Amino acid sequence: MDLDAMVLTAHVLVSSGKGILAADESTPTIAKRFAGIGVESTETSRSAYREILFTTPGLGDHISGVILFDETIRHQTDDGTPTAELLLHQGVVPGIKVDGGTKPLAGFPDEVVTAGLDGLRGRLADYVTLGARFAKWRAVIRIGDGRPSSTCLEANAHALARYAALAQEAGLVPIVEPEVLMDGDHTLARCAEVTEATLREVYAQLARHRVVLEATLLKPNMVLPGQDCPVQATDDEIAVATIDTMRRTVPAAVPGLVFLSGGQTDAQATARLNAMNRRGPHPWELSFSFGRALQGPVLRAWRGDPANRRAAQEALLHRAALNGAARHGTYSAELETS
Repeated sequence: MDLDAMVLTAHVLVSSGKGILAADESTPTIAKRFAGIGVESTETSRSAYREILFTTPGLGDHISGVILFDETIRHQTDDGTPTAELLLHQGVVPGIKVDGGTKPLAGFPDEVVTAGLDGLRGRLADYVTLGARFAKWRAVIRIGDGRPSSTCLEANAHALARYAALAQEAGLVPIVEPEVLMDGDHTLARCAEVTEATLREVYAQLARHRVVLEATLLKPNMVLPGQDCPVQATDDEIAVATIDTMRRTVPAAVPGLVFLSGGQTDAQATARLNAMNRRGPHPWELSFSFGRALQGPVLRAWRGDPANRRAAQEALLHRAALNGAARHGTYSAELETS
């Protein structure tokens, strides 16, 4: 384990004005995204789309890293360039999703735990040879009647910590993603309460497993009212609730927080990241690791037509630049159409 190299990678991933593109959709998930634009999901179409993303001129101006899926990190361009090498040429750090998705938590209806620890040490070693420099593991926490249970929080935090320890053993920076879903009608205050309990358990487990926090990143949810809550919140209210929760739970040793977009619109995710950064300075960098909130405009511009390649890449650059501005707290709604 080269700790210095991992610490450096963690800081590079949260470089000023930059964030992470999450392009690690599973095969079923990207099939749903493609269906929304009338494109059949095949290995060829998936590779063509992701190659558009990764060859975008100037991608590294506001994107520091890309989270890849297993199929993608093994892909090569027509001229034989591996995906990881393609990204490095853009000044972008390649990473890899390593979890196995969620499974029902036995004995706890409507709660899940993330699978994928079996054989993880070997898979991590394989991904290192393929060029990955960081990894990601997602846990899912649902708010509801009697949920989340303490057992659910402990089981998911334990899995996140075991993954993080194994990732660092392999020389990869672990991104730890405990996502509290915005599904439901819970209030902003209830989301803050659950997010705080989740993060307290996560960092307790990381300490027990001797994970070096300086060589990690946290990918948290923003603190949001449920999407069906009758009382929604302003961007500033969300920013205050999120920052307060993070300050109570996330050690200052962590280099950065790379927020997920989690069902928010493109503009909402950017505006709320901007609102948080306007309230700085903070103990950590506040950045982004967006999937849909970066790729939505790209998919709509592309629609499976090779003739739309340039328009799709321009959509990605525009969205990335807006989030880059939000890193500095200089985003405004007027920039959406500039």
